[in-house]
Amino acid sequence: MSAINDEQQNEVVNNQIISEFSKTLEMFSLNATESQLFVTLYLSDDPMTLDDMKETLGKSKTSMSTAIRTLLDYNLVERVWVKGVRKDLYQAEKDLYHKFMKTYVNRWLNAIERQKENLSSIKNELEKESTPHHFTENRIKEAIHFHESLETAFLSIQRKSK
Repeated sequence: MSAINDEQQNEVVNNQIISEFSKTLEMFSLNATESQLFVTLYLSDDPMTLDDMKETLGKSKTSMSTAIRTLLDYNLVERVWVKGVRKDLYQAEKDLYHKFMKTYVNRWLNAIERQKENLSSIKNELEKESTPHHFTENRIKEAIHFHESLETAFLSIQRKSK
């Protein structure tokens, strides 16, 4: 009887870890399902199939497939091969800090670059017009400077995390 209680207690603790750890990962722009799936894979000693994930998290196979694709895109999980197993198996990358910081910083840098390009395009269009827009042009310059400052900060983080 105590083995069942120990097993139940382990499951309760495991669920608490998944819940709390996923909250942190959601700050890195993962949704709740992606975060829970990553933590589940991270805590697992063995790679898991989509069916394993579905059963463990109690979610649909479709939602597991969608979440695993996102985690693969972010290089947070990898597909692994095990002799004799025909289904795809997945496991989490174990170097959490490096993987998350690299992924997060790269996403920010990409977004910053897009915004700088968009703002520069607006600035160039305003400069072509015959009517001066000094106030607006100054605000756009300030916005571009803001994004450049963010870029500098994230590049510094990127260098430190290598």
